[in-house]
Amino acid sequence: MNRMSVEEFKESTKLPLIVVLDNVRSLHNIGSVFRTSDAFRIECIYLCGITATPPHPEMHKTALGAEFTVAWKHVDNTIEAVENLKKEGYLVYSVEQCEGSTLLDKLTLDKNKKYAVVLGNEVKGVQQEVIDHSDGCIEIPQYGTKHSLNVSVTAGIIIWDLFKKLA
Repeated sequence: MNRMSVEEFKESTKLPLIVVLDNVRSLHNIGSVFRTSDAFRIECIYLCGITATPPHPEMHKTALGAEFTVAWKHVDNTIEAVENLKKEGYLVYSVEQCEGSTLLDKLTLDKNKKYAVVLGNEVKGVQQEVIDHSDGCIEIPQYGTKHSLNVSVTAGIIIWDLFKKLA
């Protein structure tokens, strides 16, 4: 199936994208984000606040080993993570429904820049303070009766779309 080894993955060129998880509770959601991040060679995942860190058997159920391939770091405070990313030259977008958000299908990216996306807690979303420190918000257009998606589903949609725009 032409898959990379773990060593090849770690040495490969990564997409200039960091995924920031802001107080994500579910180990299955975290594992899913790792697995999607592996699929699209994301640079790193920041696990912030109460977001659990590997290794963990429940996380492994959905990550299927991606927690060992994708680089990650734990940061206690999501605002601190966002500020540090901005100092390192990343444009940081929170994925949230808010006034002035950019619909994902209208988002344009510069392939010469680096990006980070913040995904929030399953119930509360991205913290307002984190949104306030972000460069903007991305919103996934939704056309049904529900106005939210599971965080791991959101991660898959966002990562895939940004991959298409940056690769």
